[in-house]
Amino acid sequence: MSLGRSIDHWGTNPGDLIDAALKAIETALQELLATDPAYWRTGQKKDLLERLEKLQAQQAALKLRVLATAGDIAEETGAKDASGWMRTELLVDKAVARSQVKLAAGVAKYDLVAAGLAEGVVSQDKARVITQTLNQIETDPAASAEDLILAEKLLVDYASQLTANELKIVGRRILSEIDPERFEAAEAKALQREEEHAQRRTFFSSRDNGDGTIDIHARVSCAIGMRLRTLLDSLAQPRKLSAEDKGRKAPYDRLLGQAFARVVETYDVDQLPRHGGHGTTVFITMSVEDLRKELGTAALGFDGEQITAAEARRMACNADLVPVVLGTDSEILDFGRTARLAYPIQHRALRLRDKCCQAEDCDAPAAWTEAHHLKPWSGGGRTDLANMVLLCPSDHRRIHDANYGYERLPDGRIRFTRRTRTG
Repeated sequence: MSLGRSIDHWGTNPGDLIDAALKAIETALQELLATDPAYWRTGQKKDLLERLEKLQAQQAALKLRVLATAGDIAEETGAKDASGWMRTELLVDKAVARSQVKLAAGVAKYDLVAAGLAEGVVSQDKARVITQTLNQIETDPAASAEDLILAEKLLVDYASQLTANELKIVGRRILSEIDPERFEAAEAKALQREEEHAQRRTFFSSRDNGDGTIDIHARVSCAIGMRLRTLLDSLAQPRKLSAEDKGRKAPYDRLLGQAFARVVETYDVDQLPRHGGHGTTVFITMSVEDLRKELGTAALGFDGEQITAAEARRMACNADLVPVVLGTDSEILDFGRTARLAYPIQHRALRLRDKCCQAEDCDAPAAWTEAHHLKPWSGGGRTDLANMVLLCPSDHRRIHDANYGYERLPDGRIRFTRRTRTG
């Protein structure tokens, strides 16, 4: 009696063993899921998380071993490889399934990586990093078979000490670690190629959502991306801590977005290229009536993008702004009087004087604030210390918001009140 594929090459039938082992795993998981971790001791939670991390690596090792020998599944189903069956039967996204099949093939090439997975000391993410690095070394004409073997050993050893991302960084320099004299020059060339590749792939695009917001999509080099994130974190993190001290919670992605806006708004326009003899500026077109009243709109730039008059007045405090003010017959009444910003020395004086945001209910440090003209530019306000106070971006928007009124207290602080609308 032939058992066909149910018999392995030793002549035994592993079907019962596999089924029994899987049932034992399923039963154990069901028992654990039936308990409530809220009642577990801290030590039990730590122990479970540590052991699960190891079990996940071992589960990945088993799955990858099966996928590496799953050509019969593809043959039976007519798929190119097992990923087609995974997409159809297991509803795994095609890209994910192909990535797993590719990883299975990679792990099958490297015994130490496969052993690390089976022991639970190399996670699936780390195995992917290691195999990708080793595949690159394999195609490097300067690297020998001995270099490849040593690199695999070193990377598997590092996997027990580093995260996957840290391992990726180490992987870029692993050949230099093996033989500095031979590979440092090659590493420098590879880094140069990587930077040139990053420059070619750099782009910026934006899309108007039609609701007062614009989506920005950009790709920059890792160095620029890390610098930008560090810069935004330095602005967002103190605001996060300040809000938490007051019992408020602000989504961090929103704080990062506000920090990005702050960087753009406060960029030193003197550093921009010259165009026709003048620094790059923002043009605002609006009627003289709208400029003076609470409501109204203005056209931003030359494309006619609409903003509120309040936003135009707020921008006048922070940007090089050229007003194009129109009379009743749309004739130009004023063109080219650039709104003057507070000079750096004035900012320093304001910081010494005000110490922090001058809103009564805010203590944002002076470093986060903007200079606001109490008598607005549109009303002929002067850029001098007596006419300026420091406000954080949130309160600066509020002071230009028609829904709020304000008064200046004897100590110089600003007290906001919500206006009640009638009619």
